[in-house]
Amino acid sequence: MLASRLLRVNVPSAYLHVPNTSRRAFSSTMAQQRIANPALFICDLQEKFRPAIYEFPKVVSTAQKLLRASQVLNIPVFATTQNKARLGETCPELGLDAQGGVKTECHIDKTLFSMITPDVKKALDKLNATGPLSCIIVGIESHICVTQTTIDLLRAGHKVYVIADGVSSCNKEEVPIALARLRHEGAVVTTSESIMYECVGDAGSDEFKQIIKIVKENSQSTKDVLQTLCKI
Repeated sequence: MLASRLLRVNVPSAYLHVPNTSRRAFSSTMAQQRIANPALFICDLQEKFRPAIYEFPKVVSTAQKLLRASQVLNIPVFATTQNKARLGETCPELGLDAQGGVKTECHIDKTLFSMITPDVKKALDKLNATGPLSCIIVGIESHICVTQTTIDLLRAGHKVYVIADGVSSCNKEEVPIALARLRHEGAVVTTSESIMYECVGDAGSDEFKQIIKIVKENSQSTKDVLQTLCKI
């Protein structure tokens, strides 16, 4: 991603259609939530990016919070690395596919800038979604891989929520430009706490008690992240 900024990859349209409805079912509670068929995308949060990306630990913190919420709400998780032979593995504190950690639908390496590779497409196609997905995306870089993933998902007919306190770039000035472009393309730019509450939708639900616990435990961290990443 950092090494080759001049390339733009067009993903074949065959990889980009709404998942079929013949496979794994979403949780029965999903039908009662305000956001239909949510899916969490973790884009290229790799160890070697830590010193290069603006406020990288804060992006990781937001991803950790959303991963906890995904377990409560049974939201499927998709994760990628960018050329991990050169750029390293996913940050271990995310616990993706680790013992006792978050089980992903797929966690694959790629050279495409977009996360929507053939392998990710196959994993998406296994979801038993009743319609387009509501794709929640965090990761890096905001103006490259996050942007191209978002555009591919929008073109496929999905709704995309880009988490403003969960994306960054090497140069912080890239972030607001990328978010403005993605709003123009049709994505919703929102925050991690907002999307968590919207996924729940009802303070009377069993899930709400667990989500509010996550919110309270991360209240200071969330404030710190917002004051940094959302003031850019």
